[in-house]
Amino acid sequence: MNSLKNYFFLLLITFFSVSAQETSNVSENDAFNRWSVEVNAGQNIPVRPFATGYYSAQRSKFINFSGLDHYDFGVRYMFSNTFGLKINYGFDQFKEQPGAGSNPFDTKLHSLGLQGVLNFSRLLNFESFTNRFGILAHAGVQVSNLYVYQGLNTGKSEKNAGLMFGITPQIRLASWVALTGDFTADYNIRQHFNWDGSYSLPENNLSGVLFKSTIGFTFYLGSKEKHADWFIKQEHAEDVKELLLARIEAVETLMNDVDRDGVFDYLDAENNTPNGVVVDAKGRFIDKNDNGTPDELEPRDKNPDVNINNLTNNNVALSELAKLSSAEKELVENGLINVFFDVNIDTPNAGSTNNIYIILHYLNSNPTSKAKLIGFADVRGDDKINLELSQRRVKNVYSILISSGISADRLSTDAIGIDTKYSIDSKASLDLARRVSIEIEK
Repeated sequence: MNSLKNYFFLLLITFFSVSAQETSNVSENDAFNRWSVEVNAGQNIPVRPFATGYYSAQRSKFINFSGLDHYDFGVRYMFSNTFGLKINYGFDQFKEQPGAGSNPFDTKLHSLGLQGVLNFSRLLNFESFTNRFGILAHAGVQVSNLYVYQGLNTGKSEKNAGLMFGITPQIRLASWVALTGDFTADYNIRQHFNWDGSYSLPENNLSGVLFKSTIGFTFYLGSKEKHADWFIKQEHAEDVKELLLARIEAVETLMNDVDRDGVFDYLDAENNTPNGVVVDAKGRFIDKNDNGTPDELEPRDKNPDVNINNLTNNNVALSELAKLSSAEKELVENGLINVFFDVNIDTPNAGSTNNIYIILHYLNSNPTSKAKLIGFADVRGDDKINLELSQRRVKNVYSILISSGISADRLSTDAIGIDTKYSIDSKASLDLARRVSIEIEK
């Protein structure tokens, strides 16, 4: 046992010397905590060697649970958010399981390890899809002392040495603690005893294999907001953010429907069809006489082949078009048709083309109605600048209506600036805020 203490202090001195040297090269303003303490408990599976007639598990069962027979404690220091070192102490007890048919034995193993730790969560960019789940890998050297308490060599012990490696999934519960699972394999390279305490046969070549599986907690030490396990460098965080935004933008682009015909642009063979006309599954309007004009917009005498009762799209008859027009009229009169704008742009975006057409169609169809144009901006930016931007937006929509034949005495304008009803936390809310609203005055 004294020799084991000497090994422990040697590993401890080495560990703290390396970490102190590394710390001297780190800025005092470092953004993450480096130290952590690990406490685990679980089960061991001594694989080999065993003498004939000795077993640690029931051979008839595929899975054996012998209770808690492994405990370990560790201290870890991270040089960066990807690499660190840890020193750990472990205790294992090996006994026959009731009903296993094994000869009785009782041995105990005390071990010390020094391992390097790799944070695979950062190496594999887990932050692109989670900030709660992580994986650490560890490997290094270990020394141990096996004590025989029952069996052929009762009272004897031997020192072993070997390699160890494992993997540790993590679930972050709070900034200061994580729930962990761990699987570790030990490989001894000078083991004279079997795990049951008898002497190992020569053909075993002084080797031994031990598996350990545990559940435990990692406690993070320090005053920073995050530990190295969960810290993301700012420049990398910006890269991940840009990647996610690019993906979202690509999806939104695919979902655009510029001509509002119900067919997404990436599937639309004609993304400029007139509003309200019947289209097929590829977004093409019906044109049986191939004259370039949608059939339902032609006079009946110019297109006698068109049977308005049979012209359908997805089983929707053209007689439904009148209902659609009534619906559009109701939307305009209730102020639900708006003209939208891109960020810091004062000209309507492409998706608003049909909305302007609907407003024009309504005003031409209702010559006694008047419209009030009200400009808005989203909550980002300076109040004065946003007010001026909303004024320019109103002016441009006003100019479009005037140049399309709407009399100036039927239009009035106002500019509000920032619309505080919409949250800054949602892109969709910001998109809805950048608009010119239309209020109809009958």
